[in-house]
Amino acid sequence: MNDFARVPMQTVGPIKCVGDIEGEVSVPLATYESPLWPSVGRGAKVTRLGGGLTLRVIDERMTRSVVFEAPTVSEALEVIRHSENRLPEMQAQIAKRSRHTKLLGLNHQLVGRLIYLRFECLTGAASGHNMVTQAADDLMAWFKAQYPCLRYISVSGNYCVDKKVSAVNGILGRGKNVIAEMIISHDICEKVLKTSAVAIAELNTKKNLLGSIIAGSLRSANAHYANMLLAFYLATGQDAANIVEGSQGITYAEATAEGLYFSVNLPNIIVGTVGNGKGLDFVQDNLKALGCDLASNPEGGARRLAMLAAATCFCSELSLMAAQTNPGELMQTHHTFERNVKTPVSDEA
Repeated sequence: MNDFARVPMQTVGPIKCVGDIEGEVSVPLATYESPLWPSVGRGAKVTRLGGGLTLRVIDERMTRSVVFEAPTVSEALEVIRHSENRLPEMQAQIAKRSRHTKLLGLNHQLVGRLIYLRFECLTGAASGHNMVTQAADDLMAWFKAQYPCLRYISVSGNYCVDKKVSAVNGILGRGKNVIAEMIISHDICEKVLKTSAVAIAELNTKKNLLGSIIAGSLRSANAHYANMLLAFYLATGQDAANIVEGSQGITYAEATAEGLYFSVNLPNIIVGTVGNGKGLDFVQDNLKALGCDLASNPEGGARRLAMLAAATCFCSELSLMAAQTNPGELMQTHHTFERNVKTPVSDEA
């Protein structure tokens, strides 16, 4: 019999969504960081009062990189140049085993005579870790047959990049690239967030942007995306280690005549609605409540799930930034909620 680690979970919201998702959706969050629930709740209230949070999927692809060694750099370069126009043959090779894995393209890097190939695939309802690895295995066999000079080094060459901080994922994409944005009126900023558009925009520049630069952050300028992603991933049966690349994102804020323009930009959200972890009863209940389960949404469930993850990040990122414009508010919130994890969630916080 398997043992299970118990993590407190609450459903928070609803978040009012527009764009690629329409309607109000409450989100389940499993976390020991109990102030996260009221924080997301306050941001969710803003979305309801302000007309809705716009959600857009910009791109999606899952990746696996492989490593070959050629006898010389000249032969390595010849393989690259010759294979560049053979994408349909590679797609056919993958299709022999899987009707769900679709090869979109590949990128390469040479280090001396080493060839790093980064395969990019669509993986349907799955997050796609195993699917792209299987595709990479098949394509390595194809490359070896077509170019016998190549020597196998590894099916994963760290150019993927899986569960590690990198620049390439933010540039080329890994997972689903989602942007959530909203213009929040000055009145809502004052009455719900207890601050101003100018104060949040200034803090975002001086904390998230400049602070991240001096810290040496890599394609990342946000307050705490990892908190929301971990809680959302655990509640929906995802591979939680993917918060490493998932939390690399940029928060953008600008004070305008209308109020506060606020967006979160997450280029590497890796989620799925099928696969390991999805068979647990509570996970299936949560996916169904989110409208992301395979039965009710077989084609778009994973995309919807990624957008709701971004929406969750938006809500708490906004709330935390607002709190940090006021001296003492952050610590007071932690004292209030961490002393009693059973405290009911209120979006009036």
